[in-house]
Amino acid sequence: MPRTVAQPKAQTKAPARRRKKGAEIPPEHLQELEEIIREAESIELLEEDGEPLESEWHVLQIPLLIEVVRQHLGDPSQYYCAGNMFVYYSMEQAEAVKTAPHTTYKGPDFFVVRGVDGRPLRRYWVAWREGGRYPDLVVELVSPSTAKKDKEENLRFYAEVMHVPEYFWYDPDKDELRGFYLVGGRYEPITPNEHGWLWSQILEAYIGVWDGEYQDRRARWVRLYRADGTLVPTNWEIAEQERQRAEQERQRAEQERQRAEQAEAELNRLREQLRERGIEL
Repeated sequence: MPRTVAQPKAQTKAPARRRKKGAEIPPEHLQELEEIIREAESIELLEEDGEPLESEWHVLQIPLLIEVVRQHLGDPSQYYCAGNMFVYYSMEQAEAVKTAPHTTYKGPDFFVVRGVDGRPLRRYWVAWREGGRYPDLVVELVSPSTAKKDKEENLRFYAEVMHVPEYFWYDPDKDELRGFYLVGGRYEPITPNEHGWLWSQILEAYIGVWDGEYQDRRARWVRLYRADGTLVPTNWEIAEQERQRAEQERQRAEQERQRAEQAEAELNRLREQLRERGIEL
């Protein structure tokens, strides 16, 4: 049965995945372990698969998501978010990518990892170099060439291989937004609210579709909404709001100046009339 998100405050936080404390390593296995570590460090990791993004919309939507998530979450020392970046989840996959990148690479359009320092610049996400951490949230932006993978295959892969707690996809051609929570190793659909938004426990915000302009392009964009329903603004929108407030303040100041000048003129007129009658103030 689909999971219903009626009120954000009623949601329980997605279970955190933590590394299990290992047992003591026997001395005879230390050499083998050191060899594995050296092998992991020597793997050549690719940064891209050479395939361009599907459309101008895709090119703009990814940085928009990164921008609003950073705006919403704030201090980047507590999370990492990126887009169109390789995610290496095992050494076997990393080795396979070198010979068959189109079938073995994994590069989510957008992902978030909570509880890590997001300030260092990364060329890719390597799970075994990040304390065994995998993405906590993934958003895929569907295109005709990726529809089957994003809507079907990834439901199994992100649940069974990477164990991603939340998975969302948006199909701009069909204007379809879907989201899923990981429950018992399988994904359960997130029920949208009355606006069609989907609550994310990882982001503590709604993921929804917004019709408007971004980078001078009008389209349907995937955006974030706070628990109170307000839209998480972009940096440009914040600057524009500040500009509008400053302009309104300037107009109020100008109106006050004009009223003061009118009052002074009226006072001078009344004084002149009194002087004409021989009355000096």
